[in-house]
Amino acid sequence: MNNREYPQIVSELVNRGEEFVVATVVRVSGSSIGKPGFKEVISSDGKIIYGTLGGACPDSAIIERAMDALKKGDAKTIKVFLEDAKDTILGMSKGSDDEIHVETNCGGVMDIFLEPFKRNERLVIIGQGGRDEIEDSLVSLGKSIGMDVIVIDPNPMLNSKPDEVVDPLNAPIADFNFNDEDFVVVLTKGSKDVQVIEAVSRHKVRYIGLLASKKRIREDFEALESKGISKEFLKSIHAPIGLDIGAVTPQEISLSIVSEIVAERRKGKKE
Repeated sequence: MNNREYPQIVSELVNRGEEFVVATVVRVSGSSIGKPGFKEVISSDGKIIYGTLGGACPDSAIIERAMDALKKGDAKTIKVFLEDAKDTILGMSKGSDDEIHVETNCGGVMDIFLEPFKRNERLVIIGQGGRDEIEDSLVSLGKSIGMDVIVIDPNPMLNSKPDEVVDPLNAPIADFNFNDEDFVVVLTKGSKDVQVIEAVSRHKVRYIGLLASKKRIREDFEALESKGISKEFLKSIHAPIGLDIGAVTPQEISLSIVSEIVAERRKGKKE
């Protein structure tokens, strides 16, 4: 195993925005081919793309737990018991999520640390150009909660610096690569609402919200439905956008939007 390859492979995966899991042997007792420090990199589709934990038995056994760790985004340590058939059946009957029982003749026990690397969540703000205090405030707040902020706007006038600016005149929004972890905020103020939401509807995103009056929302939704956009997708749009905190100023409105995004991010993670 060439340790020089490891940082290069991890760096390439991160730069491509791919998700993966690093599995590392942290402790061994008894007999085992794998030793502390042995590691492997597992891709998001469950393939081992680098390294080994000490052979086919532990390598293949850990993949399902690695995919579970990636899905939940939580690191954890798993015990892998390398044992005979009788002990394997007995161990499997206990059904612990933190233990794996593998039938082999080694007889050792391995502690394996699973560390998931997920894509950073993105806040995608779609504006209409010109000065927009809500847009500017959203950039700052989005970055403050650890999101990558992308602004799609033909002429943004921002004091806060986003991670990326996309000009829809040169790179049409229909060609933008949305992903299923994106949080999308539409600030097009009526001129391009329908065109933008129709483009986003072709992708699976985590959240989409529209800043508009109730009258404009109704008109936009009627137009979108006439274009064949499903009622299910329209129901998923947060409109009016933001939590109802009595917001009035642009900064307060931005805070209400980010508060709603945080609530959506934390769904299912409350203990």
